[in-house]
Amino acid sequence: METFHLLIDGVAQAGEAGDFAVLNPATGDAFARCPAGSLEQLDDAVRAARAAFAAWSLSSASTRRTCLNLAADDIEREAADIARLIVQEQGKPLALAMSEVMGAVAWTRYNAELKIPVELIEETPQQRVELHRKPLGVVASITPWNWPFMIAVWHIIPALRAGNCVVSKPSSLTPLSTLRLVQILDRHLPPGVINIVTGEKGLGSAITTHPDIDKIVFTGSTPTGQSVMRGAASNLKRLTLELGGNDAAIVLPGTSVEAVVDDIFNAAFLNMGQTCAALKRLYVHESQYQAFTQALAERAGREVIGDGLQPEVSFGPVQNAEQLALVSELVEDARRAGATILCGGERLAGNGYFYPPTIVADVSDGQRLVDEEQFGPVLPVIAYHDVEDALKRANRSSMGLGGSVWGTDVVKAQALAARLQSGVAWVNCHAQIQPNTPFGGCKMSGFGVEFGLDGLLEYTGQQLLFVRKAQST
Repeated sequence: METFHLLIDGVAQAGEAGDFAVLNPATGDAFARCPAGSLEQLDDAVRAARAAFAAWSLSSASTRRTCLNLAADDIEREAADIARLIVQEQGKPLALAMSEVMGAVAWTRYNAELKIPVELIEETPQQRVELHRKPLGVVASITPWNWPFMIAVWHIIPALRAGNCVVSKPSSLTPLSTLRLVQILDRHLPPGVINIVTGEKGLGSAITTHPDIDKIVFTGSTPTGQSVMRGAASNLKRLTLELGGNDAAIVLPGTSVEAVVDDIFNAAFLNMGQTCAALKRLYVHESQYQAFTQALAERAGREVIGDGLQPEVSFGPVQNAEQLALVSELVEDARRAGATILCGGERLAGNGYFYPPTIVADVSDGQRLVDEEQFGPVLPVIAYHDVEDALKRANRSSMGLGGSVWGTDVVKAQALAARLQSGVAWVNCHAQIQPNTPFGGCKMSGFGVEFGLDGLLEYTGQQLLFVRKAQST
């Protein structure tokens, strides 16, 4: 097995709390061991970041840009090895893992080139007023298991570009590709600017209450996000929370089934449905309900399920046993309530956590599969009679990450999408994200944004510079 290490103040370290197994979800077996850091090592990492901040916060934009672009070069050069590591720890097919790595390269390069503006508020003969943006200090990144490399880049790179120092804490289910990312970044950064501490329990809560951490950026479930927020109150840490989503899509009457079925399927089953902004509830007009459910079931049948390292595989396992159990439980609950399982609906035999793409018909709001975020390879399809009623049902969720409207009349679809209660609304697409477009949720899906200049500025604080000009005598 490959040996992995923590990185604190530029020094590779073993975990003082021992190590733990990392499982391959395609087999259910351990394929690597990861160091388990102690709370004392977390303190060491925060102290190292705090010490490094004094110089890094004063570094030039050119210096930061150069460091990040050099790291992007290395990520791209090592992309094949990183992608294989992602497949082993996360389960997604190799082609999707390679897309994750190359997407991370693009996000790194984009953020490296961003400029942090100085806003001129007022200029008169008597005074000049400017709004400056300054780095916050020590940023803690807590990342989930679904896109372990990409989301770590989303957190870490803008934090560094803004002049902060970082302590990374990845999911204990998928820590290895993030360890590799931090190792690459450390090659091009002063010691202490980037640090990583991995472990199974206790580190996350210690981060939320740590008095020397200035900001936390967290991607994960809503209950855990609430816990992060409570802990962060201890020293009023800045927060960016990208939490759960139960994204609804409304298909307007008259929409061509053939034109949109592939896009809808891919939006729902991206990464085996394990994506916060995946399409998770599909509302279809009753006049086309049977046509859509049948087309989606047929499309699901074309997926090749298996170990993501096999070249023919297009659909991998659920990442962990706990998530697999939840997916199974929600489908069984729908089945008991009279739902029709058009395809899938049962865990596949074997040791891996395989669950086939599953289309569920004859369900409605009020059932768990519709009301809860399944975060797995299942799509409930709900019939509606009136578009206004479909909108009300889509907006009834306590979550508000994304949503979409599909239809041939783009003007009508756009008008309806604008009324979705979601941080992002798409028309004739879903879960489309770009480095230059701000992304974030509302309601119980969190607050703050990532990506673009708005996302970069989340890692800064404001300072108003008010200059009274010298008066002539």
